[in-house]
Amino acid sequence: MKKNQIDHDQLFKELLETFFAEFMQLFFPEAYQVIDFTHLKFLQQEVFTDVTAGEKRIVDILVETRVKEEPGLILVHVEPQAYAQKDFNERMFIYFSRLYEKHRRKILPIAVFTYDQVRDEPDTFEQGFAFLDVLRFCFYKLELKKLSWREYINLDNPVAAALLSK
Repeated sequence: MKKNQIDHDQLFKELLETFFAEFMQLFFPEAYQVIDFTHLKFLQQEVFTDVTAGEKRIVDILVETRVKEEPGLILVHVEPQAYAQKDFNERMFIYFSRLYEKHRRKILPIAVFTYDQVRDEPDTFEQGFAFLDVLRFCFYKLELKKLSWREYINLDNPVAAALLSK
């Protein structure tokens, strides 16, 4: 990275570490209602190696917490995506699978699309046959470019001001 270049991924991560509850309340109110925000723990980056492609994949934002009135811990995986990528939904499934394999917990996956193009991003990854639905993986998605700042301007939420200024 160049000396004067802004690290948007790091800024986004710091925003969520400071205002995670506000982020969830603003964009995912159903999940906000059941997550226990008194037990948040931001975990270190998870690094997975894609042995077939020879690439490392990094899960940047992983939060350990609880669901109200349920035993055990859950993970919330937030994946910021700054560019359009073919098969991003498949990548979300792979991250989910690797995280589940390692932690064996419920995982709430969230994709945040921050690039400037307006596209319809899928929020599922499916595999199957005409005779059998094998897999249907779903995740929350937030497409910032599709949101109008006018809807959020009067809200008392620091996340709205930070993200919708993009």
